[in-house]
Order: sequence, then structure tokens, then C-alpha cells
Amino acid sequence: MPSREHSRPRVAIVGSGFGGLCMAIQLKRAGIDSFTILEKADRLGGTWRDNSYPGAACDSPAFAYCFSFEQKTDWSRKWSPQPEILGYMEHCARKYDLLPHIRFGTEVADARFDADAGVWRVRTAAGETIEAEVLVSGVGQLNRPSAPDLPGLARFRGVSFHSARWRHDVDLAGKNVAVIGNAASAIQFVPQIAPAVKRLSVFQRSANWMIARNDRAYSEREKRLFARFPLLARLHRWWLWFTYEQRFPVFRQNRPMSWLITRVAERNMRECVPDAALQRALRPDYPIGAKRILISDDYYQALGRKNVEVVTGAIERVTEDGIVTRDGGSVPADVIIFATGFESTAFLVPMRIEGLEGRVLEEVWKDGAEAYLGISVAGFPNFFMLYGPNTNLGHNSIIFMIECQVRYIMDCLRALAERDLAWLDVRGDVMRRYNERLQAILARSVWAKVGKSWYKRADGRITNNWSGSTVAYWWRTRRADLGLYRLGARARESDAVVAKVA
Repeated sequence: MPSREHSRPRVAIVGSGFGGLCMAIQLKRAGIDSFTILEKADRLGGTWRDNSYPGAACDSPAFAYCFSFEQKTDWSRKWSPQPEILGYMEHCARKYDLLPHIRFGTEVADARFDADAGVWRVRTAAGETIEAEVLVSGVGQLNRPSAPDLPGLARFRGVSFHSARWRHDVDLAGKNVAVIGNAASAIQFVPQIAPAVKRLSVFQRSANWMIARNDRAYSEREKRLFARFPLLARLHRWWLWFTYEQRFPVFRQNRPMSWLITRVAERNMRECVPDAALQRALRPDYPIGAKRILISDDYYQALGRKNVEVVTGAIERVTEDGIVTRDGGSVPADVIIFATGFESTAFLVPMRIEGLEGRVLEEVWKDGAEAYLGISVAGFPNFFMLYGPNTNLGHNSIIFMIECQVRYIMDCLRALAERDLAWLDVRGDVMRRYNERLQAILARSVWAKVGKSWYKRADGRITNNWSGSTVAYWWRTRRADLGLYRLGARARESDAVVAKVA
């Protein structure tokens, strides 16, 4: 029988966003307290801590954007605002007693797997070394802001910042503000700041498909009913999941569904934007779903304000007091806000992860990040990822995917304990075949029909999105098949570590 010490491995979790919290909670629920969450910031929350810009909210319905085992029933609105999401995450950390396990202000510099000892040696930016049998990355895909290196930006005399690092100390009232980018973040904060600024110029590289959010506040009666009847809240959650799951065929280029949603989006734009010239500028030139489908009830209306303009000319350079476009235009600016998203395809960078035989993950991924089920990488034993490569969704809540991944990892941990194993490592041939099929399916998806998006690398490889439905992912992750892994036997006091192939 495995010893108590062996059955409760030390687990190091990197990041305290939804992924890291979910992993920690399930460890607690399984009676495993030997885990540490390494958080580089001074507060938990991940992307919901970082993105505090005006109007920040989730684009998945609130009831589906919380843990299924910790259903929040008193959401203020159908689409949850950032402060409420962050508050929910802090509630979960308190309820499940996670705070004593979180080491704030602890940034991971690198991690190396010691095959002889069967442990990961995690080195922090401060030079401290932390040992753990299991390493879980919960940093996700949206944690490193991306901003273009514009010529002349260093000479700009005004204030510039990224929307994910919002400068709340900067008063925008009466200022000329230039917003570079027009996607998910911009459509939320532009309507919030437009009434206060003197002039707002939104630089649009390409238009986005957008449908109405149809947001509203939940009534007090609804909140009471959800709280009193948990089954009602659960049914509401699953109804939302089912409704949004029906949209997945759009990404497989289902013509009737694509036609229908395109017509809905076009009608929404025409109703909100009466100006014909602006309509033409706002109509995308790619099939719906190829880039993220946005949702908003007020962005189009904000663009129609007299003090707001959409600039479609490419940026040539930044001057001391504005921006010059390649078509000769000049836009004055006191403040430049970058709404340019994240370095989504770099994944774990700048952390250096070293596995067996000195393999460095960044080098293994030089042609694009890949993993088995987005969770395990061959050559990196006992290393697991949450919201890893090819697990992003375009139609439903990522919380569903994270819970599937955590359940799978917990199954792996049970196998380590029950078989008294030192480690398990997904086989290279398994990961290769999985990703070959995955990429073949993605090549036929609508995401392949556009040259550039945050779902893919510059070379066209789609590294972020899952190729199927959430049901398909749930089925693939419902249990861990150890036949797909190499298993490392635990070393005995009188023996060296013996690796055996299952």
C-alpha cells in the first residue's frame, strides 16, 4: 500500500486565476493540503484582477461563469461585471480556506524536473527554490498584454497605457483620447469614456462581427427564487450552456447557422448605426466566427457620438502630440490607450520549463504550442496545464473547460497514489497523433479563413482554440487513460529510479 506521504504529493500551482483556484479547491475537497499557489501579484484573480478598465465585464453569461460546485445565485446582472467576478473568486478562496496556501508576490522564473528525485524544482524570481512532485500551470492564455512597437511612441508627451493596465489616476475628462484597437476590451470601455472626453479616435485595423448582448439586471425576486431553489439555478445554468452550445456549428462553417447569425449581426449594426459610410467601415470582410464574435449593447451607439470617430487608416508614426496615419491624416492625442489584446500564443513565456533530458518547453514549442488535451506535454512528467494550448472556446464558458481539465488532473493524481508511482508522462506518439488530427480539423474550421487573429500564430497555426464541442472535450477528459502515459516507478531506498514503459 502506498504510504500517506506518497498518497499526498506536494503540488505547486502557478497562478491564482480561475484555473489555479479550481485546482486548489478540488485538492482540498480530496483531502490534499500539501499544495502551494504561487502568485506573482499581491492579490488573487488573474485576468479579472488585471483588467479593471471602465465597463469590464464577462462575455459569458454570469450563471455559467462560476464553478458548477459553487453556484452563485445572486448575480446582479445577466452578464457579470469585473468587480463582481473578482469578489466571487475571493469568496471561493475564503470559503475553501485557500488563502493560507497562496504565496503572493512570488513570481516563477523557471522550473526543472529532477528525474532521479522525481520532483520539480521551481525557482522564483527572488532566487528561492521550491520542490513539488506535481507542477500545475494556471496562468492561462490571457496574462501578458500585447502592444505594438509604434515608431515615435517614445517621443509622445502624453500618457499611454494598455487597457489591461488601466491608469485609474489619469483623468480623461476633456482630453483627446486615441484608442488603438477595437475588439473585446475596447467595445466595453469606449462607451464608458466617450461622454467625458473631448475627442475620441478609435483606430480600427479590421472590423469585428458583433451581436447584441441584451444585458439586464436580475430582479430581487429572481435572486430569491434561485437562492431558495438550487435546482432552478442549476437548470438555468445548464439551459444557458445548451443555448450557447448550439452556436458551435458556426465554427465548422455550417452554412444555415452562419447565414442566420450573420443576418442577425448585420441587422443589429444597421439599427444602431444610421450613417451609411460608418456602416461600410464596420462591416467585416471575413466570415462570421473567423475572429472572436463580440457582444455589446452600446458600442455602436458610442461610435455615433459627435465627438467619436473611427479611423481606418494604418498608423505610420506617433508624434509628440498625436498620431499620423499612412494616408496623411493627423489625429491629436493627449492619451493613447492600447486595446490590443494579449500575447496569447506564447503561453508560459517568460517562465522556463525544463523536462526530461534537458528539454526546454519553449524550444519544444518553437513551431507552436501543443499538448495532449491541452493538459500534458510529452517529456515533462507530472506537469499539467489549465487553459493550455487548443482549449479556448469561441462559443461557451471557459469555466466548463477548466473543470474538465481539473477533473482529469485529479484522476492522474489518484493514479500516482494508487499505483505508488513517481511520475507519469504522456507518450510522444500519443501527443503527436492527437495534435495531427486536431490541426487537420482546425484547418477546415472558419478560424482558418482569416489571416490574423489572436487564436493563431503568425505562420497560421491555430494554437488556442479547441476543435470540437464542449461535450466532445468533456468526453475526452472524463478519465485519464494511463495506457497513453509512460509510468515512472517510485525509487526504493535500496534501488535507483527505474523507469518502465506501460
